[in-house]
Amino acid sequence: MSSKNTSFHKRKMKCGSLVLDLSSPVVMGILNLTPDSFYQESRFRKEKEIIGKVEQMLEDGAGIIDLGAVSTRPGAESISLEEEQGRIVKPLEALVKHFPKTVFSIDTYRSLIARICIQSGAHLINDISGGQFDEQMFATVARLKVPYILMHLKGSPKDMQSHPISRDVVSEIKSYFTTKVRQLKELGVEDIILDPGFGFGKSLDCNYAIVKQLEEIRIGGLPVLAGISRKSMINKVLNTIPEEALNGTTVLHTLALLNGANILRVHDVKEAVEAVKLVEYYREFEDCG
Repeated sequence: MSSKNTSFHKRKMKCGSLVLDLSSPVVMGILNLTPDSFYQESRFRKEKEIIGKVEQMLEDGAGIIDLGAVSTRPGAESISLEEEQGRIVKPLEALVKHFPKTVFSIDTYRSLIARICIQSGAHLINDISGGQFDEQMFATVARLKVPYILMHLKGSPKDMQSHPISRDVVSEIKSYFTTKVRQLKELGVEDIILDPGFGFGKSLDCNYAIVKQLEEIRIGGLPVLAGISRKSMINKVLNTIPEEALNGTTVLHTLALLNGANILRVHDVKEAVEAVKLVEYYREFEDCG
């Protein structure tokens, strides 16, 4: 019997002149324009390297490329708006020119960066703070008329693991999303993607509770993004480091897909695409006879 998710309202999202088709799970490739991302091999600064990395991710099957210029690893310090802008705008412009048919997401919690990047050719905004760090973010996204990734976060990257959520995490995330989605829709934002924020202010057990109950945090039939790739929730269980966490990542990607994830945000596109293909085949399988 098919195990396809029935509560997700399959639809396409308009991304400027492009369309993001979420009728099947999509892989989002991570491109960190920072010197201090938790996973060293995801850091890129030179234009030739950036273009080469994106080209490889697209060849491997990425449907979205997510650019970020501020590290949000646990304990990370913020940087100035000017430094963030200086890191991200020129690489974005070069990528849009080289890959005009690619959907680019901007990982930022600043409304001004969001506006500048959309005007520079990006297509959607990925905000780890859910509008908490910049009160103008929701209104800005509404004016820009672009899809918005709404993430759950407790605290800030600097202190989020000091007092992480340790119980009732699914209920808290669902309540948070209900409130935030209502605020966004009141402003006219309809294309919303939900991200429960794995590792962002949650205990180890709570992260696994989210994986197991991923469908429970979906509200309004909205698509759900899982950002699990090489994170500490893998390394703490397997006693590994990010560089050794690919196998564990693939296992959790598979579980997330089976439990309702529509987008995987990943460092390793090829392996994630393979996981999607196998899960989709499994879902469609009826009988060998």
